Formats: sequence, C-alpha cells, structure tokens
Amino acid sequence: MLDIQKIRVLCFDVDGTLSDTDDYYADKFSAWFQRLPRFVVRDPERAARRLVMWSGSPANALLGLSDTIGLDRPTITLIDFIYRHRKRKWRKFLIVPGVEEMLARLKGHYPMVIVSARDEDSTMTFLQEFDLVKYFDAVVSVLSARHTKPYPDPILLAAQKMGVAPEACLMIGDTTVDVRAGHAAGSQTVSVLCGFGEEEELRNKKPDLILPSTADLADTLLGK
Repeated sequence: MLDIQKIRVLCFDVDGTLSDTDDYYADKFSAWFQRLPRFVVRDPERAARRLVMWSGSPANALLGLSDTIGLDRPTITLIDFIYRHRKRKWRKFLIVPGVEEMLARLKGHYPMVIVSARDEDSTMTFLQEFDLVKYFDAVVSVLSARHTKPYPDPILLAAQKMGVAPEACLMIGDTTVDVRAGHAAGSQTVSVLCGFGEEEELRNKKPDLILPSTADLADTLLGK
C-alpha cells in the first residue's frame, strides 16, 4: 500500500505513462488483427495498441521482452547500441489525456524527475512539444546511468540529483520494468494502465498502487 507521507520526489516514465499511443494507427492495426484467427491474436485492440507503442519506443519493447524471458543484461546492451547509433527521427508524439493538468496540480507540491528508457533527445522533444519541461527538475534518460531500468541505477541517479534517499522517491510507470526498478532501488511504485502493461502482469510484480491512468495521480496524492 502506498505511503504518501514518505514521498518526496516523483519519478515519471515517459512512454505509456506521459506519452500516448496513436489511436488512428492503433485502429488500423486492430482492424487488420481482427481478420486473423482468434488463437493467433486474442485481443486485437490491445495487440494493435502495443504494436504502435513499440514502434515508437523499441527500448520498451525490448525491456518488456527481457522481463518475460529473463535476459536483462544482453537486452540492455542492445538498447544502448540502438540509441547510440539511431539516426531516424521519432514519429509524432501524443500525450496521455489529462497528464498536463495532473502535472500542473502536482507542481509545487513535489519535485518531479523524468526517468525514461528513451534517449535524451527524443525525451526532450516530447517534453518541449507539449510544454512540459517547466514541470520537471531533472531528466534521467536511457544513457544517463550505467544501466537502464529494470536496474535501479536511473532511480538512484534521480534521487542523487534531487538530494533525497531512494526510499523517498515514487516511480510511476506503465510496465513491470518500472516496478522492478523501483523495488530494486527501494522506492515506492505506482503502475498505470494507460500504456504497455497488462493489469495482471503488473499486479504480479506487486506495485504499491495501480491506477487507471497517470492523470489520476494528482487525486491520489493531493485529494480531489
């Protein structure tokens, strides 16, 4: 159970947590998946949403796979290579509905940090496009720390930057990778269902709280 009194810093993942998928392309893929036999794709809408989000964030796709098959180290080595050599620009970003309003409410109550598996360039592009830079005190991207999530390094670095103990941080994300990183760092964790993660798999990793959307966080921490 979430202990709000211990929270001093909020750490936000980006993909699926602040940045949304493209519903137009998700609808297109969903229609195509629906033509396939049910044993091939059980949930066409969910499969389409994941495909679109993964196309925009290969790191999240790879980290999700590594979390399933237990190959963190080689996967993170591959992600490091991809981001150091990637030249293609990211596609258009979207924002999770209600996120900007949520951040505006929390600003002044909690310092906030980005802790993302994205590279810094695309992370900053997203934040600038939606005028979110003003809400964050620091950005920890995929190459900022020695290892990325699910290792604790990015959260430990965020805590160091903000001058607090890792136990005072709250990691907010949409995947089991975020929960694992938070647990490894000794931080509390909130999982949101507006991104990559399925509720059952998230519950299996035992986050301190699960919310329907990141937009609901302000109500949880400050009250309605």
